[in-house]
Amino acid sequence: MPKVSRSEKAGLIFPVGRVHRNLKLGRYASRIGASAPVFLAAVLEYLTDEVIEMAAGKAEENKKKRIVPRHILLAVRTDKDFSKLFGNVTIPNGGVVFTGVTRKQAESTSAAA
Repeated sequence: MPKVSRSEKAGLIFPVGRVHRNLKLGRYASRIGASAPVFLAAVLEYLTDEVIEMAAGKAEENKKKRIVPRHILLAVRTDKDFSKLFGNVTIPNGGVVFTGVTRKQAESTSAAA
């Protein structure tokens, strides 16, 4: 009978064994259960899939076939939940998100108040 990895058993692409090893080496807890790395790998895989799917949509909007960091940034910043999750994250070569308000407009509204 061939060896079956925990990732294959759980139907995941992300490596459950590597997540388990990193949980142990990270000293997050004195003991790590058997299902914890499976659950964490599943959550990481889901979040990654969502971000890539949204970034692919942004790339398609810009008539591009390749996802670049700019598309990831636009996808993350336009989604409310991901924007909160990635609040303090800087994406290299992502640029900035244009909000539609210029610095002059912001200063004039704050001065008027």
